[in-house]
Amino acid sequence: MDQAFDEQSGRPVALALRALKLGDLLVAVPALKAMRRALPGHRLLLATSAWLAPLLPLVPGLDGHVPAKGLDALLPIPPGRVDVAANLHGNGPESRGIVDALEARITVQHARPGEPGLPWLDGILERERWVRLTGAFGMPGDRDDVGLDRPAGASAAPGAAVVHVGAFYGSRQWPAARFAAVARALAERGREVVFSGSASERPRALEVARLGGFDEATVLAGRMELDGFAALIADAALVVTADTGAAHLASAYRIPSVVIFGPAPPEEWGPPASGPHRVLTHAELRVGDTFGVEPDPALLAVTVDEVLEAIGTLPLR
Repeated sequence: MDQAFDEQSGRPVALALRALKLGDLLVAVPALKAMRRALPGHRLLLATSAWLAPLLPLVPGLDGHVPAKGLDALLPIPPGRVDVAANLHGNGPESRGIVDALEARITVQHARPGEPGLPWLDGILERERWVRLTGAFGMPGDRDDVGLDRPAGASAAPGAAVVHVGAFYGSRQWPAARFAAVARALAERGREVVFSGSASERPRALEVARLGGFDEATVLAGRMELDGFAALIADAALVVTADTGAAHLASAYRIPSVVIFGPAPPEEWGPPASGPHRVLTHAELRVGDTFGVEPDPALLAVTVDEVLEAIGTLPLR
């Protein structure tokens, strides 16, 4: 996949901005697919965080990647060279400034408050937000069209139950002892269990494994690139996770999952209703501080027994 803007391709360029985290990228996949179908003659580029590059070849129809430094700098593309520019990032002045600076023939973004155009709506499903936007510009999509291509590499643990212990913020960190209890129960049922997470989350994964009585070899956290992580999820029997990128990968590959929600409402960030997924939360207790360091009460109220009961309702291989 191209890693830079190519002015010599001879094809018009469509570019989407989504410079966030893994889960944020994956909820934009239906809108990217909508752009691909509506613009078959264009090169479709995604401006996003450089660390997501290993996953981008799995997004169907994506032709290239323009590394973005969050919203801290304009993209390295001269004005007027992009034909269609889509702001799939947000509607604030920072993302609008980056997209507006491209001076595209067509700019796809929400209207500012009080201006004509498609208004930004709070509280809607995030996947719906972006296909609603592309649809308003003649590029209709299906909010549940979340599928990714399968990675070329093999899974590190095909058929395993993946317990994803990580979460970027403390507000989404279900207690390590509870993850350990779920993992132990799965092992007692004859399931192979592995623990995933990022390199920074490896100490937490090691703690969960220790509490559950598992060998360090079961801890895959910090030992895989993103495409390897995708392969692990794509060939899993089950995924147990908080509301993180792992949950969205399970949706993309239709892998049975139990997703524990804390500060973010599942009505906005949850999996497709048609998939083999169970969402657990206690919304009446939600504080909603996404960036908080302490687990949200809505997440803390979810018990080990609730997770095990939810697993029992899923069609596991």
